[in-house]
Amino acid sequence: MSENDAAIAATRIGISVSRKVSKHAVVRNRIKRQIRAVWRQLLPQVSPGFDVITIVHPSACECNWSQFLSELKQLVTKAEVGYGDS
Repeated sequence: MSENDAAIAATRIGISVSRKVSKHAVVRNRIKRQIRAVWRQLLPQVSPGFDVITIVHPSACECNWSQFLSELKQLVTKAEVGYGDS
């Protein structure tokens, strides 16, 4: 397996939190940290080779870690990118 094959097989995660979510960088960074922690837990369940972009909406300011976890689990299942999804 070459480096290009390994790079293709890796699942990449992107997180976008705009200023519409919060004008305060501290709040936006906290949300990004929480979502990264959720993706670290979910990543073993995601099939390799996907590029996933998480776009955060303004209502996320009221969410906690467990709400992010349940929402992203539902989205992984709905998008059929997890192992065993079809």
